[in-house]
Amino acid sequence: MLRAAFWLTALVFLPAGLFLYFLSPEVASVVGVSPLWLARAAGGLVVAWGVFLLAASARPDSRSTFALAAGNLLTVAALVPPVLRLGDALPASLRTALLTLATVLTLTAVTGILAAPSRRSRL
Repeated sequence: MLRAAFWLTALVFLPAGLFLYFLSPEVASVVGVSPLWLARAAGGLVVAWGVFLLAASARPDSRSTFALAAGNLLTVAALVPPVLRLGDALPASLRTALLTLATVLTLTAVTGILAAPSRRSRL
């Protein structure tokens, strides 16, 4: 179950990071991203986070599980308030997609917390 949480989260972050990294200037002007280098830097960071999650899924431990939960909850905390604040300014389909994404990230964070490997002392 814990590996599935890592994989699901990586499947969210890798495409999002690649989209930001390879953002074309035309799409950037439509979306409103002014400095294109900022989108590229953010995309690289998000791709690195997705690769970390894939690597951590091979052998999850308490640190990587904490990183999964913290990263997902921070992403949800940054995503939900603007979506709720903008309300009707966003198209209904985009708002639904963003809230669904926030729900998936919250569920994978909770799964990571509940399925975290216990620390056992080795004597």
